Amino acid sequence: MNSAKLRNKGLFNRFLDFIEKYGNKLPDPVMLFVYIAALILVCSAIFGALGTSAINPGTGEEVKVVNLLNGEGLIMILTNLVKNFTSFPPLGLVLVVMFGVGLAESTGLISTIMKTTILNAPKKIILPTIVFVAIMGNAAADAAMVVLPPIVAMIFIALGRHPIAGLAAAYASVAGGFSANLIINVLDPLVYGFTEIGAHIYDPTYSGNPGMNYYFLAVSALVLVPVAVLVTTKIVEPRLGKYDGVVEELEEVSAIEKKGLRWAVLSVVVIIGIVLALSLPANGLLRHPETGSLTTSPLMDSLVPLMMILFLVPSIIYGKIVKSLNNSKDFADHLAKAMSSMGMYIVISFAAAQMIAYFNWSNLGPIVAIKGAELLETLSLQGLPLFIGFIIVAALINFLVASASAKWAILAPVFVPMFMIMGYSPALTQAAYRIGDSITNPITPMLAYFAIVLTFAKKYDPKIGIGTFMTSLLPYSIAFAIMWIILFAAWYLLGIPLGPQGELFLNK
Repeated sequence: MNSAKLRNKGLFNRFLDFIEKYGNKLPDPVMLFVYIAALILVCSAIFGALGTSAINPGTGEEVKVVNLLNGEGLIMILTNLVKNFTSFPPLGLVLVVMFGVGLAESTGLISTIMKTTILNAPKKIILPTIVFVAIMGNAAADAAMVVLPPIVAMIFIALGRHPIAGLAAAYASVAGGFSANLIINVLDPLVYGFTEIGAHIYDPTYSGNPGMNYYFLAVSALVLVPVAVLVTTKIVEPRLGKYDGVVEELEEVSAIEKKGLRWAVLSVVVIIGIVLALSLPANGLLRHPETGSLTTSPLMDSLVPLMMILFLVPSIIYGKIVKSLNNSKDFADHLAKAMSSMGMYIVISFAAAQMIAYFNWSNLGPIVAIKGAELLETLSLQGLPLFIGFIIVAALINFLVASASAKWAILAPVFVPMFMIMGYSPALTQAAYRIGDSITNPITPMLAYFAIVLTFAKKYDPKIGIGTFMTSLLPYSIAFAIMWIILFAAWYLLGIPLGPQGELFLNK
């Protein structure tokens, strides 16, 4: 990236220069995952031989480091190599969604949508709208991390802006603002379940609800939008500089394209109507068959195929009308073209899947998490410093265990009852955890989508290094952390309830 002339050499930019310089010296992502996997294997052998262990506070069971370099471990590695790859959660999710997104791009539907809507909108609202949609996109769980970045990159190119800045803005907004949302979604009951388990250790009669952080998280969703916009325009884009790649000139929308878009939009409305008809009635097919719940239901389990359908069907209709799809051979060719760019992602997924599997098998992640929790407990902090310390610990553990539920399953039985003894409500502890869990999501390689978005970035700059890519994401994590902690501190000092049944202290 020839961007040195565009950089303001302040302290923060010099820090990012340092990260970029030495980060770019790291190996290619594929080999980096291979080296990390090898390091995990060695560490499992060393700490396994030393008998390193910790007591899981949730179950009371001893967790020991598992040696993966003995005979049993080697058999596990060999016999599960294919399974690790084929069961790697992001693999199927990404490929399935990209069938729809790729076809929408290949047939010209996305280009027409951009020409008729986003590109004709006032430029001042385009980026805030993108960031807001990205933050709200976490309601679709991990799928938004796959769908939005490549689309936003195309929007940025059409606007004459750097596509990697678009990738970074979309991914960081979804991942870094992962807990913030204006609607209660599947993550809320998932996290609350572990919070209640932890609370019952101290008070078996405690009862909260999945929405007890709603007020705080809804305001957070709004507060983080201008933060992401400022980071994109003031830090990320100036560092990346002018995009020197191919920029496709967008022509005026033709009459046939307008007709195709109208029918495509109509098909989306029909699909959404069908989904609502199957979800809204109390006995809806997509509700949980026993409880009638929507938060844990076939609807939530079907989000990925539904998103594929929401792209695939209108793309087919649009293609038929504008004659970019004439027959079944065209359809197959377009799908093949759409998936042809996913080769590097598949290779990275193979290496990442093995690395993450080894880390999970070794038990190194949970043990470090438990030890970190014990360390914070010994610091004897009170009030805001206590919770800020907890946010930092949760954020750092995210580099070892990316799953929000897996981390909270370990931390909730420690911190929820510990803070209850000190007079703080489970709602307050949960809110602090959700901040820490989110802010380092964009930069943790343990979140597999980091590798996915890096693959997308290489489409626009094949030589991009991890350092350059990381410095496009790190400012979001830092800015989100600062603003979110300030908001949390203000909420705490003003004593505002975090949501329904979301008082800050047990005696209120």
